[in-house]
Amino acid sequence: MEMEAAQFTIENEALRLTVAAHGAEPVSVVDKATGAEMLWQADPAVWNRHAPILFPYTGKLTEGKMIAKGKEYPGGQHGFARDMEHCLAEKTDTTLTLVLAADEKTKALWPYDFVLRSHFVLEGRTVHHTLTVENPTEPLLRFGIGYHPAFVIPFDDAHTTADYELRFAGEESPLCVSALPHGLLSGKSYFLARNTESIPLSDHLFDADSHCMVNLQSKTLALVEKDTGRQVRCDIAGYPYVLLWSAPSTPLKFICIEPWHSLPGEEGGPLEWEHRPCTASLHPGESWQTTLSTTFER
Repeated sequence: MEMEAAQFTIENEALRLTVAAHGAEPVSVVDKATGAEMLWQADPAVWNRHAPILFPYTGKLTEGKMIAKGKEYPGGQHGFARDMEHCLAEKTDTTLTLVLAADEKTKALWPYDFVLRSHFVLEGRTVHHTLTVENPTEPLLRFGIGYHPAFVIPFDDAHTTADYELRFAGEESPLCVSALPHGLLSGKSYFLARNTESIPLSDHLFDADSHCMVNLQSKTLALVEKDTGRQVRCDIAGYPYVLLWSAPSTPLKFICIEPWHSLPGEEGGPLEWEHRPCTASLHPGESWQTTLSTTFER
């Protein structure tokens, strides 16, 4: 008999957040006033995740493998933290902390000591999700990291994909680096749009996969219902890369706004882990953290 995976729920006057121990993944954000579910519910026929953590790398590895500490390790997409059980460290009514530390399972995939903490805080209509990486013992710990939340569209049955747009905090000409056709950086780039404050949604926006925008100036990026102003807004300040993605579906079922601190591997790039461009390099005893704050204005 399969055991049900552990989940933890915190709530305040506005929101109810549920996070699974598996992957420390948010699996539900409910607007308490209306009962509306605002996270994608992982229909396996479309995409079977909700809001995974990407660690210790984002995207794919060159040739699907790495060489680390002199040994070759195969690796899938987005690292392994999303597929591991994280342990409960602390929980209050409105806060939650889960921890993943290196063990035999992780070292079979990536031979480094680390501690990864996921700390969730509810504040009004905002979910703050802080990721902290610690280096306990390694001479130097390099890693990549990112977020991958999926927000349900439409917000109700009265709207369709065309009723939504992705809205920047100011005018942007989002330049994207291409990872076509294999999910690896090709050295090519393109403008998703020019001199605009918004990108209209269409069911074909992601026909060729995701869009990886680099060096945006805006501090926020929002998924906005144009006629009502209802929105999901992510604080992207300090993130060098923000990806937009949805699984192929007509109509679209969700939109991912993905702030990343690192990039996929390169076509023909180095296989050695130490040569992969990463988020941070930590000396023994050092730590690094980032926060994604998401506000649900519904």
